[in-house]
Amino acid sequence: MIRHLFSLACALAIFTAVPASAQNTLNIQLKSGVVKIEMLPDLAPNHVERIKTLASQGAYDGVAFHRVIDGFMAQAGDVQHGKVQTDGSVSRRVGSGGSSLPDLAQEFSATPVTRGTVAMARTPDPDSANSQFFIMFEDASFMNDLPSSVREQVLADPDLLDEAAANPNRNQFIRNFYTVWGRVSSGMELVDNIKKGSRANNGSVSEPDQMIRVWVE
Repeated sequence: MIRHLFSLACALAIFTAVPASAQNTLNIQLKSGVVKIEMLPDLAPNHVERIKTLASQGAYDGVAFHRVIDGFMAQAGDVQHGKVQTDGSVSRRVGSGGSSLPDLAQEFSATPVTRGTVAMARTPDPDSANSQFFIMFEDASFMNDLPSSVREQVLADPDLLDEAAANPNRNQFIRNFYTVWGRVSSGMELVDNIKKGSRANNGSVSEPDQMIRVWVE
């Protein structure tokens, strides 16, 4: 199953700053420069450790930003099916894979999703995050607080979240449906220029941009 941004559901609490340490900066080399992400182990220690592990293995090198929606987010990290080939193409299965490591138990928090927030993508199973993640282009302020019955519908069908994202009149976000593990500390203008897909095609990108190299420092 495509790992939709079911990971997208945030909260209204104030985002608490966590100082970056020498080993909590993730660097992503794009064709236009380096994006730096401050990882947040106090929020999601197991997810941060997974990102560090995959980066140290070189697993993210050459992996596509396979799902990119203007004004919403850029999704990458399918190390199983997301490698960009020499002709610029990717597997038709991109977005459906993870890594050889086991899926992670959720580490949800009351952290709001704002411009530059980095969080894990997953299936409707809250404990299915593995390697894929997304970077927000804008604050995720498009959904009202929802009653529990509607929350259950969204949990069962990730496409409902995408439909809600397309509604400009929504003004708050659902809490606790995702794991936030980082935020862009520099290079957000480079993220803005990642090649976009279309909403009509669920953000799928033809000949997508890629993470040329990913490393921790």
